[in-house]
Amino acid sequence: MFRQIIIGFFILITGVTVAQEGTTSPYSFYGIGALKFRGTAENRAMAGLSVFSDSIHINFQNPAGYAGLRLVNFSVGASHSATKQKTATESQNNSATTLDYLGMGIPMGKFGMGFGLIPYTSVGYDFYSEATDGVTQYTGSGGLNKAFIALGYQVTPELSLGVDTNYNFGKIENTALSQGTDLQYGTRAINRSDLNGFSFNFGALYKRMITENLELTGSLTYSPGTNFTSENFRTIGSVSIIPAGTFTIDEREVEVPDTKFTFPTQFTIGAGISKPKYWGVGIEYINQQTSNFTNRTFTIENVTYKNASKIRMGGYYIPNYNSFGNYFNRVVYRAGARFEQTGLSVNGEDINEFGISFGVGLPVGRLFSNVNLGFELGKRGTTDFGLIQENFFNTFLSFSLNDRWFEKRLYD
Repeated sequence: MFRQIIIGFFILITGVTVAQEGTTSPYSFYGIGALKFRGTAENRAMAGLSVFSDSIHINFQNPAGYAGLRLVNFSVGASHSATKQKTATESQNNSATTLDYLGMGIPMGKFGMGFGLIPYTSVGYDFYSEATDGVTQYTGSGGLNKAFIALGYQVTPELSLGVDTNYNFGKIENTALSQGTDLQYGTRAINRSDLNGFSFNFGALYKRMITENLELTGSLTYSPGTNFTSENFRTIGSVSIIPAGTFTIDEREVEVPDTKFTFPTQFTIGAGISKPKYWGVGIEYINQQTSNFTNRTFTIENVTYKNASKIRMGGYYIPNYNSFGNYFNRVVYRAGARFEQTGLSVNGEDINEFGISFGVGLPVGRLFSNVNLGFELGKRGTTDFGLIQENFFNTFLSFSLNDRWFEKRLYD
């Protein structure tokens, strides 16, 4: 029964468009939008740490983790973000809810396979720029999604390797609506880009018992830079702006060339130490070559791109994973902290991000299925140099459901 439910649910959700406006950040105006976290709620509760992989959870960040699966796993996650955006003089509150991932992992002996769908970037902003001769409203929507298939292989009891292949696709639309002080009509420019391209991610996991109870874990991933295609469209027109909305007076399409850009190389290295099934702590460093990022169809003078980097530290604790008398002894408690240099520089000021997170994994049903609930508190940007600072509080929820497939059943 479980098998039919998760296959039906997967087909249903996959048929729904997931290029949602999963952000309200004005910084999603730049490049191809704000990068989404590619990982499960379990990872996110540890600040995104992906060092630890086990036999009952999917690890979207390192495909080598699929080799360790011993049960079929179906995972789906969503999140809600409440954000206070402020400048030196003003502030406003925004919120957004989004589907974060949908995936399935299947064990096959020494092999493990996974596939799914993940929103990878998100665009969703709405802000004004005032000048002496008028005002301009900037809005944007869309994003980039990843449909992926992954394969992991257990080379030795200590070493696993893996690779995932991603087809990236999506649409991003940016609109600028300007109204001059002494003009009857305003102008509207709409830039739309249809994006697509393949990318790859290679991973390795190494686990070794260094004492009778302690296990050392090492993790590596590498995503080479790959070329994406952006099919670009631009529409310019005159509009009448009234309280009820905008009415088009005249509109025409402007021919703009299609572009190609290189999706940046990314390298991740991490290490952790744990007492398996009881506790674990780890640290991870990520470097992404985002210095070659550009906007797709227009140039912004006050923006530059640098290489991005992230440091994550986190861990988990399970009081007694096989306790039958006390439910809370089987709960997984997770926490972590992260610091990110996003690679985006506006007005000469680097846009950095900091977050602390915590969460719980609540056992449900049979075969170690669980519901994961987590929270994250953090800050992005600064109010210096006329910029916007975002203080955010994220809530995320996931279901990680396990089952056994391909069993040979014996009957008397």
